[in-house]
Amino acid sequence: MGLKPDHWIRKMALEHGMIEPFAEKQVREGVISYGVSSYGYDMRVSNQFKIFTNVRSAIVDPKNFSPDSFVDFEGDVCIIPPNSFALARTVEYFRIPRSTLTICLGKSTYARCGLVVNVTPFEPEWEGFVTLEISNTTPLPAKIYANEGIAQVLFFEADEDCEVSYADKKGKYQGQTGVTLPKL
Repeated sequence: MGLKPDHWIRKMALEHGMIEPFAEKQVREGVISYGVSSYGYDMRVSNQFKIFTNVRSAIVDPKNFSPDSFVDFEGDVCIIPPNSFALARTVEYFRIPRSTLTICLGKSTYARCGLVVNVTPFEPEWEGFVTLEISNTTPLPAKIYANEGIAQVLFFEADEDCEVSYADKKGKYQGQTGVTLPKL
Protein backbone atom coordinates (compact mmCIF):
# COMPACT_ATOMS: atom_id res chain seq x y z
CA MET A 1 0.00 0.00 0.00
CA GLY A 2 1.43 3.37 -0.97
CA LEU A 3 0.71 7.03 -0.32
CA LYS A 4 -0.65 8.64 -3.48
CA PRO A 5 0.77 11.87 -4.98
CA ASP A 6 -1.05 14.95 -6.28
CA HIS A 7 -1.24 13.77 -9.93
CA TRP A 8 -3.05 10.54 -8.85
CA ILE A 9 -5.50 12.58 -6.76
CA ARG A 10 -6.18 14.93 -9.70
CA LYS A 11 -6.75 12.01 -12.08
CA MET A 12 -9.10 10.19 -9.68
CA ALA A 13 -11.05 13.36 -8.91
CA LEU A 14 -11.38 14.60 -12.49
CA GLU A 15 -11.87 11.27 -14.29
CA HIS A 16 -13.71 9.26 -11.62
CA GLY A 17 -15.51 11.86 -9.46
CA MET A 18 -13.59 10.92 -6.30
CA ILE A 19 -13.91 14.48 -4.89
CA GLU A 20 -16.69 16.92 -5.83
CA PRO A 21 -16.35 19.88 -5.97
CA PHE A 22 -12.62 19.60 -6.59
CA ALA A 23 -9.95 22.31 -6.29
CA GLU A 24 -7.09 21.30 -8.65
CA LYS A 25 -4.53 23.44 -6.85
CA GLN A 26 -4.11 24.67 -3.32
CA VAL A 27 -6.11 27.82 -2.62
CA ARG A 28 -4.58 29.86 0.19
CA GLU A 29 -4.84 33.60 -0.38
CA GLY A 30 -6.88 35.13 2.45
CA VAL A 31 -8.30 31.75 3.56
CA ILE A 32 -7.25 28.69 5.49
CA SER A 33 -5.90 26.64 2.60
CA TYR A 34 -7.78 23.92 0.72
CA GLY A 35 -7.35 21.87 -2.44
CA VAL A 36 -4.69 19.48 -3.72
CA SER A 37 -1.43 19.29 -1.80
CA SER A 38 1.68 17.18 -2.48
CA TYR A 39 0.26 13.89 -1.16
CA GLY A 40 -3.27 14.75 -0.11
CA TYR A 41 -6.29 16.95 -0.36
CA ASP A 42 -7.18 19.73 2.07
CA MET A 43 -10.96 19.55 2.43
CA ARG A 44 -13.25 22.39 3.50
CA VAL A 45 -15.84 22.63 6.23
CA SER A 46 -19.35 23.65 5.09
CA ASN A 47 -21.55 26.19 6.84
CA GLN A 48 -23.67 23.51 8.58
CA PHE A 49 -22.82 22.79 12.22
CA LYS A 50 -24.23 20.99 15.24
CA ILE A 51 -22.79 22.62 18.37
CA PHE A 52 -22.66 20.52 21.54
CA THR A 53 -24.73 21.91 24.41
CA ASN A 54 -25.66 20.80 27.90
CA VAL A 55 -28.73 23.06 28.05
CA ARG A 56 -31.12 20.08 27.96
CA SER A 57 -28.96 17.89 30.26
CA ALA A 58 -28.94 15.04 27.76
CA ILE A 59 -26.60 12.10 28.37
CA VAL A 60 -24.08 11.36 25.64
CA ASP A 61 -24.70 7.72 24.77
CA PRO A 62 -23.27 6.33 21.50
CA LYS A 63 -25.84 3.50 21.56
CA ASN A 64 -28.81 5.81 22.07
CA PHE A 65 -27.71 9.24 20.98
CA SER A 66 -30.08 12.13 21.61
CA PRO A 67 -30.17 14.99 19.12
CA ASP A 68 -30.97 17.17 22.16
CA SER A 69 -27.21 17.24 22.79
CA PHE A 70 -26.74 19.67 19.89
CA VAL A 71 -27.96 23.02 18.64
CA ASP A 72 -28.12 23.39 14.85
CA PHE A 73 -26.29 26.37 13.38
CA GLU A 74 -25.74 27.59 9.83
CA GLY A 75 -23.39 30.45 9.05
CA ASP A 76 -20.04 31.67 7.76
CA VAL A 77 -18.39 31.53 11.21
CA CYS A 78 -19.17 28.99 13.91
CA ILE A 79 -18.18 29.73 17.50
CA ILE A 80 -17.40 26.57 19.48
CA PRO A 81 -17.80 27.10 23.24
CA PRO A 82 -14.80 26.54 25.55
CA ASN A 83 -13.95 22.87 26.23
CA SER A 84 -16.72 21.75 23.88
CA PHE A 85 -17.09 20.53 20.31
CA ALA A 86 -19.17 20.77 17.18
CA LEU A 87 -20.03 18.40 14.38
CA ALA A 88 -19.88 19.70 10.84
CA ARG A 89 -19.74 18.35 7.31
CA THR A 90 -17.40 18.89 4.43
CA VAL A 91 -18.10 20.96 1.33
CA GLU A 92 -16.71 18.07 -0.72
CA TYR A 93 -18.47 14.79 -1.46
CA PHE A 94 -16.07 11.82 -1.59
CA ARG A 95 -16.24 8.53 -3.54
CA ILE A 96 -13.40 6.29 -2.40
CA PRO A 97 -12.15 3.64 -4.86
CA ARG A 98 -12.21 -0.02 -3.83
CA SER A 99 -8.40 -0.19 -3.65
CA THR A 100 -8.04 2.97 -1.54
CA LEU A 101 -8.13 3.90 2.14
CA THR A 102 -7.75 7.42 3.54
CA ILE A 103 -6.52 8.89 6.77
CA CYS A 104 -7.52 12.41 7.73
CA LEU A 105 -5.63 14.83 9.96
CA GLY A 106 -6.54 18.31 11.17
CA LYS A 107 -4.81 21.33 9.67
CA SER A 108 -1.98 22.90 11.67
CA THR A 109 -3.57 26.37 11.60
CA TYR A 110 -6.45 25.10 13.76
CA ALA A 111 -4.30 22.70 15.80
CA ARG A 112 -2.09 25.61 16.86
CA CYS A 113 -5.22 27.30 18.22
CA GLY A 114 -6.16 24.28 20.36
CA LEU A 115 -8.75 22.94 17.90
CA VAL A 116 -8.60 19.23 17.15
CA VAL A 117 -10.32 17.73 14.10
CA ASN A 118 -11.19 14.04 14.33
CA VAL A 119 -12.28 12.01 11.32
CA THR A 120 -12.28 8.24 10.99
CA PRO A 121 -10.66 6.67 7.89
CA PHE A 122 -12.67 6.63 4.66
CA GLU A 123 -12.91 2.93 3.89
CA PRO A 124 -12.76 1.44 0.39
CA GLU A 125 -15.97 2.24 -1.55
CA TRP A 126 -17.31 4.59 1.13
CA GLU A 127 -18.98 7.67 -0.25
CA GLY A 128 -20.64 10.76 1.15
CA PHE A 129 -20.04 14.10 2.77
CA VAL A 130 -17.64 13.67 5.68
CA THR A 131 -18.93 14.34 9.19
CA LEU A 132 -16.23 16.17 11.13
CA GLU A 133 -15.79 16.40 14.88
CA ILE A 134 -14.10 19.64 15.87
CA SER A 135 -13.03 19.83 19.53
CA ASN A 136 -12.17 23.11 21.22
CA THR A 137 -9.63 22.09 23.88
CA THR A 138 -9.14 25.65 25.10
CA PRO A 139 -10.87 27.57 27.92
CA LEU A 140 -11.88 30.22 25.34
CA PRO A 141 -14.51 30.34 22.57
CA ALA A 142 -13.03 29.40 19.17
CA LYS A 143 -13.95 30.32 15.57
CA ILE A 144 -14.31 27.93 12.65
CA TYR A 145 -14.52 29.51 9.18
CA ALA A 146 -17.01 27.90 6.80
CA ASN A 147 -15.92 27.15 3.22
CA GLU A 148 -12.24 27.15 4.19
CA GLY A 149 -9.76 24.34 4.85
CA ILE A 150 -10.28 22.19 7.97
CA ALA A 151 -8.34 18.92 7.50
CA GLN A 152 -6.07 17.05 5.11
CA VAL A 153 -6.99 13.70 3.59
CA LEU A 154 -4.12 11.34 2.72
CA PHE A 155 -4.85 8.62 0.16
CA PHE A 156 -3.32 5.14 0.32
CA GLU A 157 -3.77 2.72 -2.57
CA ALA A 158 -3.35 -1.02 -2.02
CA ASP A 159 -1.70 -3.37 -4.50
CA GLU A 160 -5.04 -5.16 -4.90
CA ASP A 161 -8.70 -4.58 -4.11
CA CYS A 162 -10.02 -5.50 -0.67
CA GLU A 163 -12.26 -8.58 -0.28
CA VAL A 164 -15.05 -6.69 1.49
CA SER A 165 -15.58 -2.96 0.98
CA TYR A 166 -17.67 -0.50 2.99
CA ALA A 167 -20.32 -0.68 0.26
CA ASP A 168 -20.32 -4.51 0.43
CA LYS A 169 -20.93 -4.30 4.21
CA LYS A 170 -23.74 -1.81 3.60
CA GLY A 171 -22.07 0.53 6.09
CA LYS A 172 -24.40 2.66 8.19
CA TYR A 173 -22.75 5.94 7.14
CA GLN A 174 -22.78 5.23 3.39
CA GLY A 175 -24.06 8.12 1.29
CA GLN A 176 -24.52 10.53 4.19
CA THR A 177 -25.58 13.98 3.01
CA GLY A 178 -25.67 16.15 6.12
CA VAL A 179 -24.04 16.33 9.52
CA THR A 180 -24.71 12.75 10.65
CA LEU A 181 -25.14 11.84 14.32
CA PRO A 182 -23.92 8.49 15.76
CA LYS A 183 -25.87 5.38 14.70
CA LEU A 184 -25.92 1.89 16.18
